[in-house]
Amino acid sequence: MTGIQELLLSRIRDVADYPEPGVMFKDITPLLADPAAFAALTDALAQVATATGATKVVGLEARGFILGAPVALRAGLGFIPVRKAGKLPGATLSQSYDLEYGSAEIEVHAEDLSSGDRVLIVDDVLATGGTAEAAIQLIERAGARVSALAVLMELGFLGGRARLEPALGTAPLEALLRV
Repeated sequence: MTGIQELLLSRIRDVADYPEPGVMFKDITPLLADPAAFAALTDALAQVATATGATKVVGLEARGFILGAPVALRAGLGFIPVRKAGKLPGATLSQSYDLEYGSAEIEVHAEDLSSGDRVLIVDDVLATGGTAEAAIQLIERAGARVSALAVLMELGFLGGRARLEPALGTAPLEALLRV
């Protein structure tokens, strides 16, 4: 394990039985509260943006906003929020996707992405991959391309990577931590 991985992992708190019995929730708020750990995380994700030639950073609601905005700033790129349906004013593109117990819909402003954009998608956790897959579809419908998907933590046992590989094509999936 590298030094940054040890630092990040040491700042993530396990919360048993949250939000329901049997779930081990990975709480990143201690990491966000530590300026050294948060800066290291931001730097690592900004390096992915630079290495993959990203021109914009998309953050997935809600913790992807917390991580994606400073990454965009550090990399000198614009930040685009992908939100739950009904939260953005004006013209939007929307994408529905299935959840374990139902469905959901995300949106992006229609004018925020264009055909020349290469987009880094940022989120805190990759679980089943449903939200990220919907974001990929939104970005492509806007005419942009995904340069990479970068997450703080991948929950490998939920199979999100396998689900996303066909949608990502040659774009890399970068997970700083895998649990």
